Amino acid sequence: MAKSDAATPRERYRAQVRTEIKQHAWEQIATAGASALSLNAIAKRMGVSGPALYRYYAGRDELITELIRDAYRSLADAVHAAAGTGADLAGLAHVLRDWALADPQRYFLIYGTPVPGYHAPEEITGISQEIMADLLTACAALEPDAPATPFAAHLAGHRDWAGDHPAPPEALHRALAFWTRLHGMLSLELAGHFTGMGFDPAQLFRAELDDLVARRG
Repeated sequence: MAKSDAATPRERYRAQVRTEIKQHAWEQIATAGASALSLNAIAKRMGVSGPALYRYYAGRDELITELIRDAYRSLADAVHAAAGTGADLAGLAHVLRDWALADPQRYFLIYGTPVPGYHAPEEITGISQEIMADLLTACAALEPDAPATPFAAHLAGHRDWAGDHPAPPEALHRALAFWTRLHGMLSLELAGHFTGMGFDPAQLFRAELDDLVARRG
């Protein structure tokens, strides 16, 4: 008789508790930041003992890994879905911004200041590379019409970060420029540094994106 794939009541309960723990973790992060995350504090909020929660997460780092995995998976799926429907570089950029604005704490957990003492496992790096692969494909679709830059030439021999993607050096340069400039703007916007400056951050984002898309070589 084939083994059923349906989750048992115990497994469903475990999944439910783990989800509740993560919800409380996000509330803690929103209030005090990821570095202050505490399983004991979450246990107190849930009305259970600290040791009880360690049956669901072995420690703070395992919980942080789960939160980071969920965040990267959410963004990777959103970017890949857009790429699958033909979104170009500009389209992917707006997916990134919309995702970040929808949940700034989730954005800062993966692109903000690293949590002291925490080191993400390799599987997390693998998910982030999925996002970069879609970005590289979009950049490679924009043909350069100028000689390669010195930095692009440098990237020809320093492309480990791009995995096995076949994008040419010019596309690698464009992808890094896209990644750094747009994340720089998003980080400033979400941290409130544009508040009171009198301009629309969305307009700045579009202007920078237009420049990146028009850039050649």
